[in-house]
Amino acid sequence: MESDYIIDINDENFEYEVIQYSLNTPVVLDFWAEWCKPCKTLSPLLESLAHEAGGSFRLAKVNVDNSPNIALRFGVRSIPTIKAFTQGEVVGEVVGLQPEPRLREFINRIIPPSPLTLSIEKANGLIAMRQWDEAKELLHKILDQSPENPACLLGLAKVFLVQNEVEAAHLILRKFPPSRLYAKAELLMPLAETQLRLARGSLKIETDLDQTFINSLKLVSRGNLAAALDGLLDVLRDDKTYKNGLARQIFLSILEVMGEDDIETREYRNELASVLF
Repeated sequence: MESDYIIDINDENFEYEVIQYSLNTPVVLDFWAEWCKPCKTLSPLLESLAHEAGGSFRLAKVNVDNSPNIALRFGVRSIPTIKAFTQGEVVGEVVGLQPEPRLREFINRIIPPSPLTLSIEKANGLIAMRQWDEAKELLHKILDQSPENPACLLGLAKVFLVQNEVEAAHLILRKFPPSRLYAKAELLMPLAETQLRLARGSLKIETDLDQTFINSLKLVSRGNLAAALDGLLDVLRDDKTYKNGLARQIFLSILEVMGEDDIETREYRNELASVLF
């Protein structure tokens, strides 16, 4: 399957399409064959990653039955095998069927970070430091360049959730593009949906727990995440299944906003476990 980012390789075009091409752009060479069952799983994964990368690397595919000399030249003894080329040289190799996270790790090691990637990393750093306004400004600039960038959209949804821009956050999450970050977007949805209900006045206050729950939601909208989590812990200590598990789901949403690398995230995750179990 050839495209802008994927090319079939043979003896005739190998030097130009792999060796010469890798002088400017990294090339991942996929050795495969029709009879290779693991190849039928690995190749589509590589193709998906190549399209997602948008030209950051080229995927070159060589059928070892049609071009055995290339396999012999690089000592390929079993397939699937993938080799990475940079500056005309092999810089990495993986043999056998690999899970997607392993493939991403392998590819990320050979791809120099783009200015866009560096900007997203900076924005995520600002979010981690709770510098919401600065993060939002940078994320909007990134979206001007890459309107459907999942990492950027996820970061912006987090900022909207803590700045009481509920409609905007909900819209992003409801239309979130298919990607490896989709599951993280799903984690934020209970918070967005419940904040939206609060904004529309459809959350009823019938008990003290209801009041504590709503106060926690309001604290999130002001960016006071730790206090919101403390309030939800009080709710869960009294009723572990409050609103059919909604308090727990929103607790996890807030942890996603904070990020896994935040020391408070780990502490609150442990507290949640001690309350629930």
